Amino acid sequence: MAEQEHIPADPDPIARRSDPARNLAVVVYILQALSFFVGGITGLVGVIINYVKMDDVRNTWIERHFQWQIRTFWIGLLWTVIGILTAPLIIGWFILLGVSIWIIYRIVKGALALNEGRPV
Repeated sequence: MAEQEHIPADPDPIARRSDPARNLAVVVYILQALSFFVGGITGLVGVIINYVKMDDVRNTWIERHFQWQIRTFWIGLLWTVIGILTAPLIIGWFILLGVSIWIIYRIVKGALALNEGRPV
C-alpha cells in the first residue's frame, strides 16, 4: 500500500483569518471581481493597494497572493487593451472573452487558496 503524503493542518486557522494582511488580500480579490461591473477602476485601486502594502507582507504567505494579484491585473490589462484594439476585427471579442474567463479563474483560484490559509 502506497504511503500518502501528510499535509499538516494549520496550527491556528482562526489567527490566520484575522491577519490584517490576509484581510487586505481579501479586499483586493473583491476589488478585482468588482472591476467587471464598474469599468476596471476597482481593479486599479486593488493593484495600488498591492504595491503600497507589499513591504508589509514581504516574506509572508500573503506575499504570494499579492504577486498573483499584481500579475492578474497587469496581464489582464494588457490583453484587455489588445482585445479592445482588435475588436473591430472580430478576433478582439474572442480575446476579451478569453481574458475575462482567465481573470475570473485567477480571482477564484486565489481567493480559494487564501480562504484555505495557503499561498497560491
